[in-house]
Amino acid sequence: MAAPRKAAVRFRERSELLDFLLEVVAATSETLDLDRLLANVAEIVKRVVDCELLAILLYNERQQNLKIRYALGHRPEVVSHLTLSLADGITGAAAASREPVLVGDVRTDPRYIKAVDAVRTELAVPMIARNKLVGVLDVQSAQLHAYNEYDRALLRLVASRVAVAIDNARLYRRVDRTNRTLRTLAAISSEISSILDLDELLKKVSARVHELIHYDAFSILLVDAEKRVLKHRFSIRYDQRVEIDNIQLDKGITGAAASSREPVRVADTGSDPRYIASHPGIRSECAIPLVLQDKVIGVMDLECDKINFFTEEHVRTLSLLAPQIAISIENARLYQEVAVREQRMEQDLKAASELQQVMLPRRAPELKGLDIGIGLRPAREISGDMYDFFEHSEDHAVIAFGDVSGKGVAAALFGALVSGLLRTLAPRRRSPAALLKSLNDALTGRRVDGRYVTLLVILWHPHSGEMSMSNAGALPPLVVRNGEVVKLRVEGVPAGLLDDREYEDTAFQTQPGDTIVLYSDGITDQVNVQGEEFGRGRLTKVVRHACGRTPEDLVAAIFADLDRFSEGAGRFDDQTLLVVKVQ
Repeated sequence: MAAPRKAAVRFRERSELLDFLLEVVAATSETLDLDRLLANVAEIVKRVVDCELLAILLYNERQQNLKIRYALGHRPEVVSHLTLSLADGITGAAAASREPVLVGDVRTDPRYIKAVDAVRTELAVPMIARNKLVGVLDVQSAQLHAYNEYDRALLRLVASRVAVAIDNARLYRRVDRTNRTLRTLAAISSEISSILDLDELLKKVSARVHELIHYDAFSILLVDAEKRVLKHRFSIRYDQRVEIDNIQLDKGITGAAASSREPVRVADTGSDPRYIASHPGIRSECAIPLVLQDKVIGVMDLECDKINFFTEEHVRTLSLLAPQIAISIENARLYQEVAVREQRMEQDLKAASELQQVMLPRRAPELKGLDIGIGLRPAREISGDMYDFFEHSEDHAVIAFGDVSGKGVAAALFGALVSGLLRTLAPRRRSPAALLKSLNDALTGRRVDGRYVTLLVILWHPHSGEMSMSNAGALPPLVVRNGEVVKLRVEGVPAGLLDDREYEDTAFQTQPGDTIVLYSDGITDQVNVQGEEFGRGRLTKVVRHACGRTPEDLVAAIFADLDRFSEGAGRFDDQTLLVVKVQ
């Protein structure tokens, strides 16, 4: 019955207890500043419980220990250095059991950790919020049996109200600190993500990290998987660039970080056998693996000449920044690789373009009875269109004009293959149709996926003025005679597309002055800014209007009209012309 009597002394009426609890709530909810909150809690506890020593210990869930966060009466060295596990002392017992522990005479309890010789009574009350341990409220008195069940119940009631406030304040502090760090990290990430020069990037990273953590030495080492080493890429000590040796992938603190894929923090390098001295005077080190797409690409390493300099907060900050650094490094490396490849590709394309100029001459050879003008405008450095002229027998000549599927280098190489085959096969074939059949058989026999050629082959008979034509899917020629269009029906399947195809010969008797225009679909399919196509009709009008000109002038006239039509739209396909005039 002792508790009711004591309650009558402290809180004569139930309403006084409720007022006190409301005061506790008000005092603990008025601020999210942890230091001010704990001071308010200590003041409240001192008002209702007499004590010589008071400590508010907070629980670190990651380290699973208790440390004094606020104290009254304890020596400064105890406050600074005392760390308790859940198996240590009366406070540890309260935390472990999550129940208040009251010891009337600490001299008889082996769990007691002596703080002051005069202490006789200790009451430790756990603070629980959201079913998680927040900490322990601990009071000690020099009087024997200074506290009773009423005090334990009262402090338990206070602790239950205080725990939520402390947990909120700690959460707010973590969130606020995290937000400040994240804002800084976001600014750093934004800044470094736009740097594609690797040396400039690493220099910027070292400077920005130094703004967050005042290291003495900083290094970036990148993984060389073939040699199994961490290859030194960038190092700085006291703001001066330095060179360090490569490190075996399984050696040193950096090697440990790379192998474990986890940060490695060393408080004292002198006591860690893994430490490899890269800089003189270093006492602590922190190595953070740089991981990209589940692959370690390198290690970021910070060193300091002070023992135990790097903290868990440093590790968390660097771990948050490491993914963006890894991405930026990989982007810079890829950019450098792409730049080198582009340079090589430009050299290859230049060489291919020069070779194609030899294979596709801008001036036609002299063919008896014909004048020929050539126009070639590739959509890229080299063209997928092709044309060729070669002797057939006696003074007969073959004109081949076609378009290889696709564009660029692959199309040009396939076109060169087609030209080579034509030159090999033409002397042994008596007609264009037979030549196309042999070409188709050769191409399907060495089929390349997605590659074929549309090709018009013309055999010119200079003595009779006859042209024998066979078509493998190419656009039919445009023939203008005395200002009028002569319609020709010349059709066929592209070569290299289907097996065992037969082709037809079409004979056409020319007359002096006839103008024959061979053109690629890059001419007729060219669009203007409204999306309209140039078309065969507009091409016909230009040819009819200028058919009295020389072949070279007619080529220029067609291109000029095409450019006027498509101004502002750009060229998306190869544009090739052969203008043939019968003498």
